[in-house]
Amino acid sequence: MTDLLRDARLSRGQFLRMMGGLAAAAAATACSTRPETTATTGGGQAATELKFIGVADQKTPMDQLAAAYQTSKPSVRITASYAPTDQVQTSLRTQLGAGNAPDLHVVYPGNGSAMSMTQIAKAGLLADLSAQAWTQTIPAGFKPAFQLDGKTYIFSAGSSVIGAVYNKKVFEKAGIEAPPTTWSEFLAVCDKLKKAGVAPIALGAQTPWVTQLITYALVPSTVYAKDPAFDDKQLAGQASFADSGWRDAMEMYLELQKRGFFNDNPNGTTFEQQTSMVATGKAGMAIQVSAVLPDFRKAASSPDDLSMFPVPGADDANSVWIPAGVVVGLGASAKGKNAEEAKAFIDYLGKQESINAWAKAIAAIPLTQDASSTIDPAVESFLPFTKDRAVPFMDQRWPNAEVQPVHFAVIQELLAGKSTIDEALKKMDEAYKK
Repeated sequence: MTDLLRDARLSRGQFLRMMGGLAAAAAATACSTRPETTATTGGGQAATELKFIGVADQKTPMDQLAAAYQTSKPSVRITASYAPTDQVQTSLRTQLGAGNAPDLHVVYPGNGSAMSMTQIAKAGLLADLSAQAWTQTIPAGFKPAFQLDGKTYIFSAGSSVIGAVYNKKVFEKAGIEAPPTTWSEFLAVCDKLKKAGVAPIALGAQTPWVTQLITYALVPSTVYAKDPAFDDKQLAGQASFADSGWRDAMEMYLELQKRGFFNDNPNGTTFEQQTSMVATGKAGMAIQVSAVLPDFRKAASSPDDLSMFPVPGADDANSVWIPAGVVVGLGASAKGKNAEEAKAFIDYLGKQESINAWAKAIAAIPLTQDASSTIDPAVESFLPFTKDRAVPFMDQRWPNAEVQPVHFAVIQELLAGKSTIDEALKKMDEAYKK
């Protein structure tokens, strides 16, 4: 296990250099509601129905653990439905504000989006989970993702990383013997893939949250490797997107496009199409969050064909940093009629065996570990970075929920040739100050 995850004494400053939350990188498609809820138990007693609204990458672990919970507690029935991130950020947030929220729902760690822990907890809409035993085992450095004013409002099973999900067979056919470790090597890999007749990078920018992932993959190296205190300076008004390595990251993003390293029409390509391209060998890789690696594996003829590597955002391998963050979690509605039962289910999720099961299902690094915990081999190459060369997903420390959708929009505009980097960064700085 990594030192990062075993050390429960990390400072807040260390956490902010190492781990964080990605507000919208972990969901893809709408899924149908599970038809499991009944009105009564086998003994004729009325069952408590808990309604849950989540995002797509939560479906596998949630369905598995909800079924196990219902077996152990037959007086409870959990009805789960899953929606795209964009829908969750709008319709579910509206439901919460209107007082008709589900008993349980998706919550994003930290701050920076409409459905983030900080934003919802400030509004008094999340139940306090602090009395649950598992909250006492949250590593100290992770607490900003879980807590507001010392109280815990979100459960999350672990952490994920952003990097390149790649097709090993496609790389081998193109004569690529090993993943790149510098930016120059990365460009050379893309060039080999292009000459081999495949799209080097599949980009599904029609799905808004996908737009952010390439900048998120590069900014740790272009910004935080040079100035680990950038977030604090930006909050203090001493730094900006426009006058920082964010500019370099966007230039590198567009360099990939200018060299023809993306698939045709990224703005007309969805996450699902991006996934299929890599899984079927039509593209070499996609820059993605590890939480959706199971989606790529499901779409591949052989799951073992897919793995991941860190995106090297610098020409000095020792200056390459990565984004690593607490995975999307869930919370209980503070005003729900079944709040206590909903909290009891979250307490069940906080048991080590539940944490292990959830983390395994989404290729995450478990929040806490025991002898039975496992780490997906695909993310093992990221582990050395998590000690001192990792930063939170960028949105976690943004002061409001305005910056992220602006980031989505300006990337789409850049890809369409309808904006300049100067204009894009200006819009992000303006959103940051709101």
